[in-house]
Amino acid sequence: MDKVGKYKFLAEPFHCDFSQRLFMGHLGNHLLNAADFHSTDRGFGMGWLLANNRAWVLSRLAIEVDEMPEMYTRFTVDTWVESVMRYFTNRNFRITDDNGKVYGYGRSIWAMIDTETRQPCNILDIRDGELMNWVEKDTINPMSKLTRVKMDDQATLVRTIDTYYNDVDINGHINSVKYIEHVLDLWSIDWYRTHRIRRFDIAYVAECHQGDHLSFYREQTGDNEFCVRICKDGDVEVVRSKVLFV
Repeated sequence: MDKVGKYKFLAEPFHCDFSQRLFMGHLGNHLLNAADFHSTDRGFGMGWLLANNRAWVLSRLAIEVDEMPEMYTRFTVDTWVESVMRYFTNRNFRITDDNGKVYGYGRSIWAMIDTETRQPCNILDIRDGELMNWVEKDTINPMSKLTRVKMDDQATLVRTIDTYYNDVDINGHINSVKYIEHVLDLWSIDWYRTHRIRRFDIAYVAECHQGDHLSFYREQTGDNEFCVRICKDGDVEVVRSKVLFV
């Protein structure tokens, strides 16, 4: 089995926005599905982990695209593990069409937790460190490395929302992709008529659960660049993200 996994997806019409192109949130969901398919095929997927009181948790994600797949387009997500450390693993993505055109790339960092204690686990203990056998260093991801999203205290409170059943994932906390959708909802449809997302970065700082109230603080940090902080209970930071538009 190759170290790089290749998985086919379809830009379904009800996963596309008014421009008939895939929503960023749905693209993110396809990347996470590809990550799960890849790890499951190689023996360290969520099914096996949950049976052993372990789970993968997404820590950081960045997606950079030149354009989004159009409605009904079939596209492929390539994914591979770039490196493995004691508590984190780096995973890359590449999105292409059937003719080999590259839509964009992604980078992510994952941790593993004990589902009972919610504490980090040593990834190298899983299957005697077998994950190291799947590290792929020859496949290039040209997008820049993940960096810390920097914000000051000048961010403005834009919105506060409640969380419900549909926000919660299989780990019992707020779904990673739901945060992406909530952040991108801070701009109106008129904004998206004249701007598209070039890059989206998100870092998951702490867990949230159904019933938590989320407050969104936004700050413009550059030309068409914005940072967003999400807090629960008023001041407990749970997510930090950055969006670059063109």
